Amino acid sequence: MKKWFKVGFSVLVIAFLIIPLAACNNEEVQTVKIAEVTHSIFYAPQYVALEKGFFEEEGLNVELTTTPGGDKVMTALLSDGADIGLVGSETSIYVSTQGSDDPVINFAQLTQTDGTFLVSRDKIDNFSWDQLKGSTFLGQRKGGMPQMVGEFVLKKHGIDPQEDLELIQNIDFANISSAFASGTGDFVQLFEPQASVFEQEGRGHIVASFGTESGHVPYTTFMAKESFINDNKEAVEKFTRAIYKAQQWVESNSAKDVAEAIQPHFSDTDIELIEMVVDRYKSQGSFATNPVLDEEEWNNLQDIMDEAGELPARVDHGTLVNTEIAESVME
Repeated sequence: MKKWFKVGFSVLVIAFLIIPLAACNNEEVQTVKIAEVTHSIFYAPQYVALEKGFFEEEGLNVELTTTPGGDKVMTALLSDGADIGLVGSETSIYVSTQGSDDPVINFAQLTQTDGTFLVSRDKIDNFSWDQLKGSTFLGQRKGGMPQMVGEFVLKKHGIDPQEDLELIQNIDFANISSAFASGTGDFVQLFEPQASVFEQEGRGHIVASFGTESGHVPYTTFMAKESFINDNKEAVEKFTRAIYKAQQWVESNSAKDVAEAIQPHFSDTDIELIEMVVDRYKSQGSFATNPVLDEEEWNNLQDIMDEAGELPARVDHGTLVNTEIAESVME
């Protein structure tokens, strides 16, 4: 009887020790589901946050899913299939102007320029934008930020996209590079690393950067439904703080260091190519150095959308952007 009592008492003691510990862990660690619009080196700070344990330091377990297409990311957010979306800010404007009792709010900016490059089929030693006149230009999907920025830059250089060249926009994003490789177009608008891959293979030559030409815009931001932010304010703050840590780390470390940090997310890409792409994006200031989406950038975005004929209505910065969270984690 005494032996049974000792064993039973020991089990009870262990159980009482384990249960509070488990409860404590459940309170400290919160799972956050992210839907990213594509998987790209362009989002390097996000992968740095994952690999360097910045989310873990904040007590977050992040589940990342690639959800191709801005419309699909929005669907995931609105249906609670994802907590946070990483996508272009224009999508929040589209949703807002369609009418919503629970608007999608931009709370942390990740990239602050366009991430595409103009690639020429032929090598051009002294490129000028007017060389696109009379050419066939393989652009991006109509209504998306790459296409809108592309047309904005062309018009900035006195080129009418509808009159001065043959503009192709009916090819799916995933098939644009293969279409160019098979002979379609004299010029193409491409993301990295595909642009550099084509250059290495001799299939094309990078002649200009749309990001440099278009200036700062909230190209890719983290956003969530207003209700999620209100109900999970602490978790959103922790998430934003982790992103800010990663942004600062990327800013203060070399392209080689960043490439090595994010390589696990791009195991099929040579480390030298990852470094080249990171360096190109760092050099043109594509990675935001803090998560604040300011009003000037927001207005520049709407100007670009308006120029492309894709802005349904202007929306005030304060309506769809929350800067308080980003500003608080930077203090």
